[in-house]
Amino acid sequence: MSKRDISVILIVIFFGTLLGTLLGEFLAWVLPDSVVREFFLKSVEFNLAGLVGNETGVLVIDLIMFTLKFGLTLTFNFTSIIGFVVAYYFLRYFR
Repeated sequence: MSKRDISVILIVIFFGTLLGTLLGEFLAWVLPDSVVREFFLKSVEFNLAGLVGNETGVLVIDLIMFTLKFGLTLTFNFTSIIGFVVAYYFLRYFR
């Protein structure tokens, strides 16, 4: 039994979730206005707004000479969960 590097696992799961999210956005764009379209459009968004204290979610560090801006937003929908599961299955199947 071979052990996998944690970076390979994280990269595969990240890209599986990314492809699932893109598939959901594509389906939401293709489908007509209906309950199914609303199901695929419904998403949960996580960003740094709660940690930073502003509504944009961008952490700004002003050092007079230059300014650093850090931001991170994660958006999950139903198909991103499906992409996560498929990526996990892909990792389990191809050992």
